[in-house]
Amino acid sequence: MKNILTGLLLVTTTYSFAQEAGKAGELLKNEASKTEMQSAKAQEFDHRSSHENTSGFRKSNNQKFKNPNYQWNQNYGYAEVFLRIPELGYFTVELGDQVISNGSGKYRFFDLQSGRVPISIYDNGFLIYKTTLMLRNNNRMVLDFFTNEGLYLLDSYPVQSESYGFNDWNDVWNNPYGNQSGNWSQSGNTMSNETFQRFFGMLQDNERFDDGKIRMINQQMRSSMFTSQQIRDLVKSLSFDKNKLALAKSMYKRCVDKNKYFLVYDAFDFEGSKRELMDYISKL
Repeated sequence: MKNILTGLLLVTTTYSFAQEAGKAGELLKNEASKTEMQSAKAQEFDHRSSHENTSGFRKSNNQKFKNPNYQWNQNYGYAEVFLRIPELGYFTVELGDQVISNGSGKYRFFDLQSGRVPISIYDNGFLIYKTTLMLRNNNRMVLDFFTNEGLYLLDSYPVQSESYGFNDWNDVWNNPYGNQSGNWSQSGNTMSNETFQRFFGMLQDNERFDDGKIRMINQQMRSSMFTSQQIRDLVKSLSFDKNKLALAKSMYKRCVDKNKYFLVYDAFDFEGSKRELMDYISKL
């Protein structure tokens, strides 16, 4: 039981604050000042002037390799960041000591150190966005950037194997900026009934109060999708209708069978809460 508890509560670890983000689709604050955005130009990043390959290079002094006793950096980490810029243009993304420049709109960073890592985004060499991410080893952070909107954290979830996931790039998408049809892969991330029963049993055994249950559920939502029936059971496990309503609203975006979301209404004690949830969903 102890091993099961440790495994399933992996995602409930409390993080130190940076801009690690708490909700899928959270807009991360731009920390670049107006002066920086107007004057800072990373010309060394622009491959069109240097004619050098800038795909995934690490910053250096550009000196030729001369050390015959070279060894791998023993301080590298195991965190990953996938960033997508779905716009036409040539962008450079600087993340920690790694830099990628291309016009494809897809930027994949591997072997990053955990902790607070600065990220800067350049458009044709000019700084347009800067913030700080909180990375965790063996976790992949997925983000989207829009020049007119900003940087969105879509999710952060454990990487279970050494597979880099090139083929499932589009598994994570974000509704708040208009792609209502996109969402998580509904088959690969949905909790099986067996896994859900384990999770639900742990929730009941280890959390007596609503705030603890909600915190545990929110952590699990980062890496899992749920069925309407599973959401109903989780909502029903709470004691107060105001908490049930807030949870039912937040879990709607993580539901794989939204056409059955009416099942969740059964979790409420008061008709007013049911109607408010109905109104909320009808306006999405």
